[in-house]
Parts: sequence; structure tokens; C-alpha cells
Amino acid sequence: MADAKVIPFDDDRSRARRRPARADGEAAAVRALPGPQEPEPPAVRAVEEPAAPVAPEPPDAGGGWERRLAGGLAFLRRRITGEYEVDEFGYDEELTDQVLMSLLRPLYEKYFRVEVKGVENIPAEGGALIVANHSGTLPLDGLMMQVAVHDHHPAGRHLRLLAADLVFVLPVVNELARKAGHTLACAEDAERLLRAGEVVGVMPEGFKGIGKPFGERYKLQRFGRGGFVSTALRAGVPIVPCSIVGAEEMYPMVGNAKTLARILGLPYFPLTPTFPWLGPLGALPLPTKWTIQFGEPIPTDSYAPEAAEDPMLMFNLTDQVREQIQHTLYKLLVQRRSVFF
Repeated sequence: MADAKVIPFDDDRSRARRRPARADGEAAAVRALPGPQEPEPPAVRAVEEPAAPVAPEPPDAGGGWERRLAGGLAFLRRRITGEYEVDEFGYDEELTDQVLMSLLRPLYEKYFRVEVKGVENIPAEGGALIVANHSGTLPLDGLMMQVAVHDHHPAGRHLRLLAADLVFVLPVVNELARKAGHTLACAEDAERLLRAGEVVGVMPEGFKGIGKPFGERYKLQRFGRGGFVSTALRAGVPIVPCSIVGAEEMYPMVGNAKTLARILGLPYFPLTPTFPWLGPLGALPLPTKWTIQFGEPIPTDSYAPEAAEDPMLMFNLTDQVREQIQHTLYKLLVQRRSVFF
């Protein structure tokens, strides 16, 4: 299968470690990520005579399945011939829209029945940093948040998640994560994406949040040293707090086999009421009812560039974001009728 063209962020700074190579070993072609561009002069169009109106095709007329089949075959042809593009980080927008989101959508709509609130708080254009709580033993909350933005935002925006190193060392998972737009959780990559006008998602609790015991559910862990605030200040983008309810109960973690986790090189090895006692069947998440709420954005563009070096400001903004997420979690829990309904 031929390799796709690679979309770099800029022409004068390449990153060979992320750039896929062609079959013959040469570097792939490069073009810039979406971002502010110099305005181009408007194209001059010739005045055309208005076309005769075409009668719409009757609803019961055939051809719908033929169009879908033709579209599917065209998609497969592009994948085989390599006539598609990915950006410098490996993001494949076409594959994400047509395949990956379609695979996640049944889990989102039918299994977890996710309810989304406040998605309009994400800006319609320009960069934005979404900061969310992290829970659930497995990082499905990030994927469900990605579907929520993709399917419900009025401007049809895409969420680029920052993921831990572990994601990018696992076979198969690494490739799928790159294709879905995920990238390493480091300030440099996050700032580049934000300056390019992307919506970036981060979960500052990391493994401390996703691997916490069931008895500490919905109690936010430390948000690190405020690195996400510094990144938002440098890029001058708003911070959008996000609260996710429902993920904590899908894998009730009642224990942690630390020795086994150390042997396997994992941050934790969860013990739940069903896993590993029921084998692969025990790995199925419980069908909990989810709510994802995006809060009011916190602007950062009013601060001077040197504000990113002010530890007190970073501490205050980090605490503000954390408190807003925690308060919203408590509010959603009070409003929730049941874990499953």
C-alpha cells in the first residue's frame, strides 16, 4: 500500500521522527497545517448564464446505495494508492471522519448514551485548549469527548488530544492514535497545534486520575505544575473546562496489582469486580450513562507574553480551572438520576 502525503507545520523545520517515509525510503511531501494564512486576491470569475433548474430526484428513486458504494470504493482506492494526506503529526482527517468516528459512534450513542452540554462554549474558529477530568481505568473518556466535539459542535470542529507516552509505544494503538489526531503530551507540540488554530484536549490528572480507586471517584487529583496554563498563555488561546460524569463507574477499580503492573511496565493493573476474574468478558465496560459538559471559556489573550513565566499566575489559573471542573462535577452528580439511566 502506498504511503500518504505528509502535511508539515512549516517548511523550514521538519521532524523526521514523525514524518512517514515512502516505500522507497524517501521523505514524504510536505505542506502546512491549517492556520493563519496570507490573504489571497479574490479570483475573477466569468459571468455565466444561470443554469436551468433541475428537478430534485424523488425520495424513492434508486441510486442511494450506488452513490454510497461508489464513495466507499473511491475511499478504498485512495487508501491503496496513497492519494490522501496526513499532517506532520500523523493526523488523517479523512480516515477519522469516515472510519474511526463511525466505529466510536455506536459506543457513544447507544452504549454510553452520552449527553453533551455547552459545546457552543468551544470557539467556532481559532485555537482553544479543552481541559477535562480523567477517569475510568481505560481512557475512553478522551475518545468520547472527541466524538462529542466532532458530532455536536456547530462549526464541525475536530479535537486533537494530547496523550501519554504509553499510547505511542503500544503496537496498533500507536498508529490509530496518530491517525485520530492524538499527539504526545508535551508543551512544544501543544503550542504548535494551538497556534495553528486547532482545538486541543488535555487531561492534566494523567494516570493519577484514570487509575485512582473507585472510592475516590469524582475527586480530582493534582493538575501537575500548570503546564497547560503556560501553553495556553503562550499561544493566547482560551481555556475551556470540561467535566465528564459517567466514566468513573464503567470500570469500578477496587484494587491494583502493583507487582504485575511493574512486570508489564504499566502504571497500574486494575482489579475490578469482573476483571480479571471473568477473563475477556470482564474487560467489557459497564453501560453507564455519561454527561459531558463544556464550561465557560477562560480567556488568556489579555495577558502579556511574559505572563507564562509568572508561577503565581499559573497557579491561580490552574486552581481556577480545577475548581470550575470540580464544581461542575458535583452539580452534574446531584442532577443525575441514576448511574445507568
